[in-house]
Amino acid sequence: MLLVPVACSRLEEASSYTYEVVNSYPHDTAAFTQGLVYEDGFLYEGTGLAGQSSLRKVDLTTGKVLQSVNLPEALFGEGITVFGDRIVQLTWTTRVGFVYDKKSFEKVGEFAYLTEGWGLTHDGKQLIMSDGTSTLYYLDPKTFALTGKIEVSYEGTPVVKLNELEYIKGQIYANVWQTDRIARISPKTGEVVAWIDLGGLLQRENYPGKADVLNGIAYDTRKGRLFVTGKLWPKVYEIKLVPQK
Repeated sequence: MLLVPVACSRLEEASSYTYEVVNSYPHDTAAFTQGLVYEDGFLYEGTGLAGQSSLRKVDLTTGKVLQSVNLPEALFGEGITVFGDRIVQLTWTTRVGFVYDKKSFEKVGEFAYLTEGWGLTHDGKQLIMSDGTSTLYYLDPKTFALTGKIEVSYEGTPVVKLNELEYIKGQIYANVWQTDRIARISPKTGEVVAWIDLGGLLQRENYPGKADVLNGIAYDTRKGRLFVTGKLWPKVYEIKLVPQK
């Protein structure tokens, strides 16, 4: 995943929101979080690493895994989204995605795509996929055919390493890999309209050699709650966004 980074000065200048922690919940420190969705009181989580990749249904308050299915050992799981009664999951470099029945976790289909698979969300009509570059791809949720794409930029500079995605109130939220930043992206123009700075959310010095990067955004559409976590993190955090002064 070696990609040209966004200029640090751009990232520093763009930040427009910080955060307050509203609540925290247990998270499996063996879960290499690649995708996160909140729906009907549960977290749905896709995890990565070859031989450890899975799809999970997790109790938010306890962190208990209620249901899971493992991917074949050779596959590296990536982003997920829940679309109706289906869960869609990407893999990293093998360019194959899987479709599961939401209730039973039975695999009901698979599909191919032409890039790496990183993050996945939807806007109610189309799937939206990232591949670690500055491009976001729109896919038909039934055929998985490419229907369009947008280039993400901030003040004319491409924003690369777009990772886990969540569609929230008409904007695409994207983790920027290897940073503590979330980009809020206009799906119409691809422009980053705001940055969320989550620096300091996890005190990494308390987890030497264990906790990895920030990755995982989920939104409770009914109660307006925003959840974030990271790969191998001990907590899922419910946060409130605070305009940066």
